[in-house]
Amino acid sequence: MKNNFPILLIVLLIVFGACRKESFTNSKEARLTIGNDSLRFDTVFTSAGSITEYFLIKNNNKQKINISNLQLMGGSASAFKMNVDGSQGTQFNNIELAANDSIYVFVRVNINPTAANQPFLIRDSIKLEWNGNTSFKQLEAYGQNAHYIRSTILQGNINWTNDKPYVILGGMIVDTNAVLTIQKGTRIHLNADAPFIVDGTLIINGTKADSVVFRSNRLDDPYRDYPGSWPGIYFRGSSINNQLTYTYIKNAYQGIIVEQPATNSNPKLTLNNCVLDNIYDIGLFAVNSSINANNCLITNCGNNIALLYGGSYNFNHCTVASFSNSFVQHKTPALIASNFVKQNNTIYTAALNAVFTNSIIWGDEGLVDNEVVLQKEGVAAANLTLNNVLFRSKTDPASVLLNNSIKNTAPAFDSIDVAHRYYSFKLKAGSPAVNKGVASSLLTDFDGLPRVGLPDLGAYEKQ
Repeated sequence: MKNNFPILLIVLLIVFGACRKESFTNSKEARLTIGNDSLRFDTVFTSAGSITEYFLIKNNNKQKINISNLQLMGGSASAFKMNVDGSQGTQFNNIELAANDSIYVFVRVNINPTAANQPFLIRDSIKLEWNGNTSFKQLEAYGQNAHYIRSTILQGNINWTNDKPYVILGGMIVDTNAVLTIQKGTRIHLNADAPFIVDGTLIINGTKADSVVFRSNRLDDPYRDYPGSWPGIYFRGSSINNQLTYTYIKNAYQGIIVEQPATNSNPKLTLNNCVLDNIYDIGLFAVNSSINANNCLITNCGNNIALLYGGSYNFNHCTVASFSNSFVQHKTPALIASNFVKQNNTIYTAALNAVFTNSIIWGDEGLVDNEVVLQKEGVAAANLTLNNVLFRSKTDPASVLLNNSIKNTAPAFDSIDVAHRYYSFKLKAGSPAVNKGVASSLLTDFDGLPRVGLPDLGAYEKQ
């Protein structure tokens, strides 16, 4: 026994040392790291819920801490819901937090509809108590009432106003012979499963001050900036007389798709002062159809414009530009036009007549050599004309008619900051696009400012 005493002493020291290390600290000086004072949610549509936000509670001390109380102050009546390491509730007591360990607190918010049309603020807090210390985590969310459209076919004459946003779930169809008119300032938010399909007529009356915006219903960071967040706007075969004015289409998979010719003598789609931006696949996709576009910006898309299988198209004072960023790589020509389509190894052709006037077609260098591509099959006409257009192309685009156009001279856009996702496609002083246009009926630019003398190329007039 005498010979074993030193060994036993060492074992006891190890055991008691371990116990001391794992013991609790009762010191009021013991601190917990709980991040910022507030947890904020971006605008949440009423009855639609939100994503889950979270914060971390970390014990940086060398001993355990007992969190005596973790409490959602609004209790069960709160719009916020709390989950602590997998357990949902409004209050948790005596949570043991080991030295240098942490726990996650997850928070969701569901906001009930109210009579308010404008966004409103919802608040609550989470109280944290330990060793005689008290700390509060503030919770804030903006609620927004909305009109909900779920898997609906609209019939007759319908008028949407800007009293509340429209949230579309599961898709929507404007029926054949129906007319949907959307007034200035209206916001349309679409779910990932919600294509906006037009078999009838869509009229959008946006203004510069109160544009109409189509975007995803995910307004939380970072999802609000993701391209491909909703399917896009589809004008199908029977659709006619569509007119979009000061309309922003953002973050879609495909921005606008137009198929088949109009059944009357009018263009199937007219775009005035519209923006298609941050589109994952194709910004403006037309298949044997007809479009007039004036003072439009089609920017930062996987492929800005695709005009396939013929059709009739007129673009005047448009800026078509793409710069690779963390969301969309510019690796497809900004403009692709063809007089054919191939299906099941069979080629179908139709006459193409596309004219771009007073426009800019540009992309950053790297993955694309030629920003304008014309493809032709068979004997059907394939006419693509660039009148007073500044464009980037390593070689002259085959079979494209060029009149007074400028090749491979950077347009000198006002500000392109890819890292901060800031793009101003206005022109700097001295831009080669200034005063290089031909007189047209578009007497004002995208901003509503006058065009003086020989107009500038693109959607903006340098003032």
